[in-house]
Parts: sequence; C-alpha cells; structure tokens
Amino acid sequence: MEETKSRFKRICVFCGSSSGKKLSYQEAAIQLGNELVERRIDLVYGGGSVGLMGLVSQAVHHGGRHVLGVIPKTLMPREITGETIGEVKAVADMHQRKAEMARQADAFIALPGGYGTLEELLEVITWAQLGIHRKPVGLLNVDGYYNSLLTFIDKAVDEGFISPMARRIIVSAPNAKELVRQLEEYEPEFDEITSKLVWDEVDRLSYVPGSEVTT
Repeated sequence: MEETKSRFKRICVFCGSSSGKKLSYQEAAIQLGNELVERRIDLVYGGGSVGLMGLVSQAVHHGGRHVLGVIPKTLMPREITGETIGEVKAVADMHQRKAEMARQADAFIALPGGYGTLEELLEVITWAQLGIHRKPVGLLNVDGYYNSLLTFIDKAVDEGFISPMARRIIVSAPNAKELVRQLEEYEPEFDEITSKLVWDEVDRLSYVPGSEVTT
C-alpha cells in the first residue's frame, strides 16, 4: 500500500460498539482504517474490539500503525468490549475518557454510531466553537446516515441558534478518502469574542500544524 504523508500524527475516531444493519457501515470503518494507514496516521479510540470500533482499530493495527484505546475501567471486562487491540489506557470514568482521547488526537472523525458517538461528536464540536481546541472535526456520512443530523443543524442556523461560522466547524463527506482530504485542508475560524477566551485546556488540546501530539 502506497503511503501518503499527513499533517496529522493521530486521529480520534468515534463510532458505534455495534456494527449496524448495513454492510456499508462496516465497510466504511475498514476503509477509514486503511486510509489512516495509507497516510501514516495512528488511531485513538474508545477501546475494545466490538462493532465498528473493532473494525476500524483492527484495520489500523493490522496495517502496522499504533492504536491507542482509552477505556473506563468499568467497561474493561472482555464480555463487554471484547479483546483489546494495541495499547490500552484505563481511565476512571467517561469524562476522563473523552478528555484523554481529545488530548491524544490531532483531529476527530465520527463514523455511524448511537448516543455515545453523537455525544462525543457534539462535545468536540462545542469545544471547537468555544476555542478550547482548533482541531478539525469530520463526519463520515455513510449512505446519508447523518443527513437528518445535518438538516437539524442547518435548521438551527436558520433559526439563529448556531452561527454560520460555527456550522463550518463540521466537515462531512460520504467516504474516508474525501473526508480526510478535507480535514487536511481545514482551517479554523474564530469570532472576536471566542478569539479572546482563555481556557485551561487550550495548551493541551490545541493543534498546531506540524507539531507532535501532546501527551
């Protein structure tokens, strides 16, 4: 497989612990893993080997890239999350899990998933809106899975609850290759108020092109 150099060292992937009913969801997870390998990008994710989480992590691991699974101790039993893949970092709770994944990553991608995936996605979007990080956020919209979510967000823009600038935080594409290409080209925007905010998390979460991941 031909490798392509990326500006990202590691990408955090949010996705379902289920595989979904469509084969296309599973294929998209494997394709995303292969795209990360091709671009020499490591993976950070929620740990375990079940569902789409297992498929993307196995693809990256089998491709020779580093895989870091961040998982709360309560969810570590094998019957819950399956066999561990790559390096595993145990944390106390779900809040620490999200914070650690964010610290470890240069960008975020959401595959199809349920409540957990949606919650993780919306939180990193909110952090970007507030200037807590400057990392790209991508939505892998497989077979239009997230069309309804994007329609809702556009409605919120129309009704004045989300600014057009904040809407542009979300980068979406139907396949992994196109999505990662768009994330590589993404440049964050900030309004006058957000640009003046100072957060304790900024130094640990901000992405600077060409930098190494802060651990």
